[in-house]
Amino acid sequence: MNQGIVEKLKTMLGVNIERIEEQGEQLVVYVPKGQAARAIGSGGSVVRSAELVLHKKLAIKEL
Repeated sequence: MNQGIVEKLKTMLGVNIERIEEQGEQLVVYVPKGQAARAIGSGGSVVRSAELVLHKKLAIKEL
């Protein structure tokens, strides 16, 4: 995983990232338990913004 993408995701999502997995065109981002709602944002706005910047689909999951 490109370190630049990881840093951008940390900044955009505003939560700690435990790990990231690439699954084809999608990135699965694992965040600490209880932080998924914050990472997703109101109505999915944060995830959608990150998808537009990175040109990849995101899925947020809790560990």
